[in-house]
Amino acid sequence: MRIFLAYASYKNLTVYQMDVKTAFLYGKVKEEIYVYQPPGFEDSQYPDHVYKLDKALYGLHQAPRAWYATLTDHLLANGYTRGAIDQTLFVRKDKDDLILVQIYVDDIIFVSTRSALCKEFKGVIKKKFEMSAMGEMTFFLGLQVKQDPKGGLIHQGKYVTDILTKFKTMDSKPASTPMAARPVLTSDLEGEDVDQHLYRSIIGSLMYLTASRPNIMFSFCQSARYQANPMASHLIAVKRIFRYLVGKPRLGLWYPKNYEFHLFAYSDSDFGGCNLDRKSTTGGCQYFGDRLVSWQCKKQTTVSTSTAEAEYVAASSCYSQVIWIQQQLLDYGLNFLDSPIYCDNEAALHIVKNPVQHSKTKHIDIRIHFIRDSFERKLIHLEKVHTDDNLADLFTKPFDTARFHYLLASLKLISFN
Repeated sequence: MRIFLAYASYKNLTVYQMDVKTAFLYGKVKEEIYVYQPPGFEDSQYPDHVYKLDKALYGLHQAPRAWYATLTDHLLANGYTRGAIDQTLFVRKDKDDLILVQIYVDDIIFVSTRSALCKEFKGVIKKKFEMSAMGEMTFFLGLQVKQDPKGGLIHQGKYVTDILTKFKTMDSKPASTPMAARPVLTSDLEGEDVDQHLYRSIIGSLMYLTASRPNIMFSFCQSARYQANPMASHLIAVKRIFRYLVGKPRLGLWYPKNYEFHLFAYSDSDFGGCNLDRKSTTGGCQYFGDRLVSWQCKKQTTVSTSTAEAEYVAASSCYSQVIWIQQQLLDYGLNFLDSPIYCDNEAALHIVKNPVQHSKTKHIDIRIHFIRDSFERKLIHLEKVHTDDNLADLFTKPFDTARFHYLLASLKLISFN
């Protein structure tokens, strides 16, 4: 959805939203499915008979797929084409204009370069399905969206208030960062046990918030590693995230309109950052101009023997996301080849550019080396960036207040009322 909104802001367009009423009831099932007679509605002459379904019902595992197939057939019959990468994206071109339609179960968002195509789309949908037109998009998949002539704001302000209230932390003392730089979070096997159900409930609530708050991504991922055996120190760490949210409850992603629209990414790693198994942490983020559309924080699957190897693995992981975005943008009519990935390790850049195997790289998993092939095909290129300016640094380790807020401002997260 963030890619969809970033494109709309780039084209200075307004995104609209519609909702399908009783969507699953429109789907036709292909299998033979029988159901018992509903209690209170049994046929007195045939009390032991069952009904054979012709259409889907809510609760059936086949219902979502049947509804999607019905909607897809209807759109394809009316001149729309389905996205090659994102199967829920539908596009229709009319000379130099186009309309983009994104489907998520019974929620539909759409945007067009010509208002007549939006009206035509509403007519096409209402011709077969009962719809409720909701106007400009303000809420989608739990994300609140505010659109104005200057740009679009994506946030979860209401959700932040809800979880602070749920876990009774609204009156906590605010923290300046979501995680303390020291001491480093450990397994703390000799610590005091805490309620595992409570800890996992907190982690689940915070995971949903990372969809619009990349600034808590690293602290959340670190805390999530200890769900199997949480201790008091881990609970203190996740409560510090709540304390940070108390001080910064209203932050959102800002997508300015009529701004440059080119794809680039940042890649970084924290060598041996996990004290449990000494595996490194991969961090990455992808931008469209000034619009942050994707970010990652993940522990690497293998132990790296050098910082160069850890950075090389991180760059390969970052490129996996970049190539997915490149392919998806082809459905939008945009071709971004030779996208830059910024990395702060000179040795990792040389490994990408030098295809020769030697003792320092021959042990690296072969699936990581696909970034070399992409470099030679000019799908991406790596550029050196100073460590202080590497924005992916935020997703690899905790920082003091000054450094954290510098990176936060660079991510284009803004406060709102």
